[in-house]
This record gives sequence, structure tokens and C-alpha cells, in this order.
Amino acid sequence: MVKKYFILVLGCQMNRSDAEKIETILANLGYQSVNSEAEADLIVVVACSIKQSAIDRVYGKAHNWQKRRKTGQLFTILTGCVLDKDKKPLGEIFDLAVDIKDINQIPEKLGVDKSVSVGDYFSVAPKHNSSFQAYVIIMTGCNNYCTFCVVPYTRGQETYKDANELINECKELIKAGYKEITLLGQNVNSYHSGDYGFPKLLSAIDKIEGDFWIRFLSSNPQDFSDDLIEVMANGQHITPYLHFAVQSGDDDILKKMNRRHNVEHYLKIIDKARLTIPNLMVSTDIIVGFPTETEAQFNNTVKLVERVSYDMIYISKYSNRIGTAASKILADDIVKTEKDRREKILTKFLAVSALANNQNYLNQIVDVLVEGHKQGQQFGKTNTFKTVTFASDNNVIGQFVQVKIVEVGSWALFGELVYPVE
Repeated sequence: MVKKYFILVLGCQMNRSDAEKIETILANLGYQSVNSEAEADLIVVVACSIKQSAIDRVYGKAHNWQKRRKTGQLFTILTGCVLDKDKKPLGEIFDLAVDIKDINQIPEKLGVDKSVSVGDYFSVAPKHNSSFQAYVIIMTGCNNYCTFCVVPYTRGQETYKDANELINECKELIKAGYKEITLLGQNVNSYHSGDYGFPKLLSAIDKIEGDFWIRFLSSNPQDFSDDLIEVMANGQHITPYLHFAVQSGDDDILKKMNRRHNVEHYLKIIDKARLTIPNLMVSTDIIVGFPTETEAQFNNTVKLVERVSYDMIYISKYSNRIGTAASKILADDIVKTEKDRREKILTKFLAVSALANNQNYLNQIVDVLVEGHKQGQQFGKTNTFKTVTFASDNNVIGQFVQVKIVEVGSWALFGELVYPVE
């Protein structure tokens, strides 16, 4: 009888890519993927400790599984980004807890013959859930120790995949028809392998022949180089999209976060990148309600948001995570209602800047990689990571199409299919 598995993924793109690696391991062991927890003999949770709400969800799910688990009908595995403080109590309601870098040990932990080998973390080839979009992990871990962040404690110090292996992995994906490759790392700027830094790696992948786009996440302002700007500007396949996390627009708060940039340095990079890379789209991460953040300090963030005129901001309300440096030295002294208020203020400014930026697309014909369809509408992304919706009776999912933009909103563009002609 074929055993069946279900994977619950919480958190970022790294966790989603790790889940694809786990799918490869389980498929090699003869397991079959199912779409619901109820059908599964094995449930794997790829957890995220960034926010308490995500861990609370894991607790809730795991308690619901206990009856089946205790009768031997279900085996559960916990992995992903999990803080030490969560590992012990969660370990009591899961059958197995595995560090994310040790997922290659899952066969042995499941009692499979040791001759079944899947190599180390980086050598596990992900079972991509898409036939045209692929995440490629170039590194894992982080050495920066931002005071609010759990990643150095859950993923450890930075380790990097061999550059030649990465280049070959991308060649194979492009040869197989993949249209979009996203290079992933907690801070891709710090990548190094032999004489390859990140700009050289990006340039080498860009030189591969084919019809595809390259994206990358994420970049830290502290070590974002002029070389990387030049590679982006001169690339044939590199998309003009930069996710550039600032976290706060106040230098004192940045110091308390242990962010190693200041606002002036950040703005210099933004200005140079926009001057060098045509049509650059910029998004960012901002935390509101970081401990001790005053109204004046928050207003400095508002000023930064106005100055940069972002296309997108991923706003987080500060969540105290036991085990991080901030939790040890700073009280979570901003009440939830104030965090909510600050989030709403930034969202209003974002809606204005995003709409103004999107106005530039009106009556323009743009290339779109189509990702899906719903209720007669197709949707996808431009190379600048703008969401585009258009009507089409044809199934063009996974293809590049051309769309004329006829209407814009703050969060999306709406258009008419130009090519292929229906």
C-alpha cells in the first residue's frame, strides 16, 4: 500500500523551496503527495518562528492530529525555522523534529535502510511545484543578527552552494523550459564560492542562452555593491525589480535593530540604482512598533516612504520573539492599537505612491509571464513584478504574452491581450 504525505508550509519563499526538497526525499522513498491532511499517513510541517501567530498555528494543527498520531495512523515531522524555545514543547507533540539543514537525514529517521542516500542539504534537488517558475537556493543561514530576527538561531551561520553547481542547475531548468528563476538567500549579497561573489554568479547565470527571467531575494543594504547595480543594468534576463529591506526610516531605531546601514546610505543606493537601471521597481520591508519607537521616529519612516515612493511595502507589526536579542534587552512597549495605526498610515502612503507609479504603465504594452486564471481572467507578473489581469479564452499559463495596459490601480494593472492574437 502506497504511503501518502501532506506538507504544511508556513513563512517565506525559502521555506517553500525547502518543502520542495522534502517532496523529493519523500518521493524517493515511495510516498505519494495528497492535497489534504485527512488523507495523509505522514504530515510534515515546515514551520516559521518569525511571528508567534505562525507558531500558534502549528500548535493548533498538531493538537488536532494527536488522536490519529497516538493510534499509529499518522506520523508527524517538524522542521523549518524553529527557535529552541519552541522545539522542546513542539517536539512532545510531533513524532520527529529535524533541523532544516538536516532534512537529508529524514530517510534514516524514518527507519529506511541507510543505503538510501540523498546527499547533503544543497544536493537535494527540489521537486518543483511549477513547470515554469523555480526557486533556486544559493545559500542558507545568516551572519547579521538583526535584533528582531530569528534566522541566525534557526538556520545557523551562512553556508553557500557551489557556484558551478548553481550555474548547472539553472542551465538544466532553462533547458527544461522554465521561464522564471528566483535565486534565494537570507542575504544574497554575502554569497561567495571560490572566486564567485553574488554579482559574478548573477552575471554567469544571465549569460545562459534562453528565454527566461532571473529574480533574486533578498538583498541587505549594508553590502549592496556598485558591481551588483552594473550587473543588473547590463543583464539580458535580470528583471528590473529590487526588494530592498530598510526596516525603519530612523537611524536610532536602525541601530537598535543592529541594521548596519543608515538612511543616508540606503537612499544613495536607491538613487544610484534608479539612475542606472531603467524602470526599476523597488519594494521593501518595514517593521512598525519596534520597541521604543517614538512618534517622531515613526514619522522619519513616513518621510522615507514618501521620499522613495515605493511600489510595494511588506509591513510587519513588531512581534516579540523569545530568543532574539531584542527580546532580551527591549520591552515590547508599543501597544497593538498603535502598531495597527502606524501600519494603516504607511499603507495609505503606499497606495498613493503605488498608484502614481502604476500610472506610467497606462497604454503601454508589457511582457507578462502568465501564472494562473480565475473566473475567465488570466493573471501574471511583469518583469517589474507588477500583477497584470486580462481576459483570454486561451490557456497561456506558463507563457510570456504581451498585454496592453488600459486601467491601473494601486495593487494591479488591467489590460488587453495583444500577443498571441486570439
